[in-house]
Amino acid sequence: MMNRNRYIPQLEDTSDIELPDELGQLVEKMSRNVHEVWAQTRISQGWQYGETRNDVLKTHPGLVPYEELPEEEKIYDRNTCTETLKLIIKLGYKISK
Repeated sequence: MMNRNRYIPQLEDTSDIELPDELGQLVEKMSRNVHEVWAQTRISQGWQYGETRNDVLKTHPGLVPYEELPEEEKIYDRNTCTETLKLIIKLGYKISK
């Protein structure tokens, strides 16, 4: 078993990939859906909205509609989606509507 204190993430380098402008709307739609999937999972696990995160009471301030999230949370979701799309392109797949 690997020593967790020595774990070094092994990211695919996608720094050479630039997403086309037309994927901007896709990134935003994906970001919203990523949040919705996360929220649905939390709610199904018994979590509910709370002003502060509390793992014992299962409350989380992020259990709100995507549009109500603070911008920093939206940026986190956008970065996840952007990097996913960049990896898809890097691996040779095409994204088309």
